Amino acid sequence: MIDLHRILVPTDFSKHSHNALNYAVAFADKFGAELYLLHVVQDLALFIPEAVSVAPPVAPAVEQMTAAVHEALQRIVRENDLGRFTVHCDVREGTPFYEIIQYAKESDIDLIIMGTHGHTGLVHVLLGSVTEKVVRKSPCPVLTIRDPEHEFVHP
Repeated sequence: MIDLHRILVPTDFSKHSHNALNYAVAFADKFGAELYLLHVVQDLALFIPEAVSVAPPVAPAVEQMTAAVHEALQRIVRENDLGRFTVHCDVREGTPFYEIIQYAKESDIDLIIMGTHGHTGLVHVLLGSVTEKVVRKSPCPVLTIRDPEHEFVHP
């Protein structure tokens, strides 16, 4: 018998992530599991190369971004009426697939539920997919949810 106690939902705040959260809520309801919401803030140097050369302002910018993300996670909890579950909201900084895998190991996660993103062609070849990397390296099963071809229906 499958017994789920801890379900991780990595989120990038997209509709794909929201759809995955719907599935996670259904699983948490069925198994009485705790939900773990995680957002990974990528290294600012990837997006703002100038940030690397300007050392003092970077730390406050990262702290402000982390605080804003944490508030956004709390908003997800409120807006989706997740108060009936034990919900852990966490923010990590780094490479998304690596941080998701590390978090799953550290938190003894039983199942990761995450959305897929439709990267194709050159973007997929160059960057790969976070979801694909998590599936390949995860310490636990991963349920991937495609964009709603088949809409999730609550009973």
